[in-house]
Amino acid sequence: MNAGCGSRKALDRIADKWTALVIYALAGGTKRSGELRRAVSGISQKMLTQTLRSLEDDGLVARKVYPVVPPMVEYSLTPLGRSLTEPLQAICHWAEKNLPALEAARARSAKQKPAAKRD
Repeated sequence: MNAGCGSRKALDRIADKWTALVIYALAGGTKRSGELRRAVSGISQKMLTQTLRSLEDDGLVARKVYPVVPPMVEYSLTPLGRSLTEPLQAICHWAEKNLPALEAARARSAKQKPAAKRD
């Protein structure tokens, strides 16, 4: 797969850690920024903002601003974004099912590697 391949560009976009988690969180419905931040544990406000902007630019997320004080903004998946939920749910299911095997393989690999020299 060369660097200019369309599928590679799309995979680069959706394979981002925060992208997948934000899409997954929005699959449950429209959310405000604070709700998303609580739903996506560990994401900083800055990273959430960057991820949402990028997803909006890609047409995966819609942003709705309400003319109230203080400002209220809601985020929801577009039809294109909703089309990603099924594959992401399948990946999440696979990850949950196979996490023990992945961790066991990592532990075996770590045991087989020589210990790093310490000064």
